[in-house]
Amino acid sequence: MTAKIDLFAAAPSLMRDWQRTSIQLAAAASFEPSLTELVKLRASQINGCANCINLHAVEARENGETEQRIYLLPAWREAPCYTDRERAALGWTEAMTRLSEGREHVSAYEALKAQFTEEEQVKLTLTINIINGWNRIAVGFGLFADPATIAAARVAAI
Repeated sequence: MTAKIDLFAAAPSLMRDWQRTSIQLAAAASFEPSLTELVKLRASQINGCANCINLHAVEARENGETEQRIYLLPAWREAPCYTDRERAALGWTEAMTRLSEGREHVSAYEALKAQFTEEEQVKLTLTINIINGWNRIAVGFGLFADPATIAAARVAAI
């Protein structure tokens, strides 16, 4: 896929601010690396964001995630390889990503609060919001970049 526009050329200040803010929020809201990447990967799968699926699968592997757990992520409810904490995070991710589809967030929140402190709930929700924002930017503008290029851009933005 070819990008429709160069976002950083079209709105350099805004895109640098968005990138910097999302990096800072992600760092502040970090959980165990495997959980963070599973959440980002699952939201990206739901949103059909090839760029972010590619990136976060690579990053999940770099953080020690297994191929089995990456491949089974779309079927996490049926797969026995996820912890209760991961299941709560994935349920909340799906509920927040599919917010307009119904009221699953009510039951997803019950599972969430059983596994996460209030501060962690806020951090997880911010993580979900960040990845959903990046998904919408990437899908909307047809972005697809090599994960090494994205990693280098992150370092340059800090």
